[in-house]
Amino acid sequence: MKFRTHSFQPSTLNVASTRSERWTLNVGRWTFSGNRRAFTLIEMILVMALLAIVVSVSLPTLKNFFKGRDLDSEARRFLSLTHYAASRAVAEGVPMDLYVDTQQRLYGLRARAGYVESDSKAVEYKLPEELSFEVTAPPTTKISGEDNQAEDLNATPSDIIAQTGPVKLLRFTPDGFISDKSPAAVLLRQRAAPGAAEGDVVAIALSATRLNYELRTVQPH
Repeated sequence: MKFRTHSFQPSTLNVASTRSERWTLNVGRWTFSGNRRAFTLIEMILVMALLAIVVSVSLPTLKNFFKGRDLDSEARRFLSLTHYAASRAVAEGVPMDLYVDTQQRLYGLRARAGYVESDSKAVEYKLPEELSFEVTAPPTTKISGEDNQAEDLNATPSDIIAQTGPVKLLRFTPDGFISDKSPAAVLLRQRAAPGAAEGDVVAIALSATRLNYELRTVQPH
C-alpha cells in the first residue's frame, strides 16, 4: 500500500529593515496603528486651560444647585419630624415639643418636660451654614378645643420664655391637635447669592384644617 506524501513549505515573515515602516493590526472593525503620536506639551496645556475655563464657568451654577438641594432636604426633614411628633404624641399619650432655636439654627423633638423622666427618642438637628430659621406668630383663632385651652392656662414659665425668646415650640397633643400657641409657620431661608435681593424660602405652615403642617413655597419679593 502506498501513501501520498505532502511537502510543507515553511512560511516566511518579511520584516522591513527600516523603522519608519508603518504596521497595522486589524481586529474586527478596529485598526491599531503602530506609529500613533502622543500629545505634545502645548496640546496638554491647551486642554488644561479649556478644562479650567469650563470649571470656573460652571462652578457657581453647581454651588447654587447643591444649596437648593440642602434647602429642600432640610424642609422635608422638618416636615417629617412634625409627622413623627404627632404620631408619638398620640401613641404615647404625652405632649411632644418640636423646638426651633433661631439663633443656634437648631431644631429637634422631645417629650414635654414633666411628663417623662428622660426621653430616649429625643432627636436634634442643625441647619447648614447657608440656611436660617424664621418663625411666624401663632394664629389668633383657636379651634383645637378645651384640652389645649386648659393646657395654655397651665403653661410653665419655661414655656412662656420659649415662645418669646429665640426658641419656639410646636406642641403636638395626645388628642391629635396642635397647640394654639404653636407658630403658624416656620420659614427656612437660604442665604442670598451675591447681588441677589434675597434667597429662596420654603415655609412649613399649618394646613387649612390646622391639624398638621405642610410645605409651601414662598416666592421671593
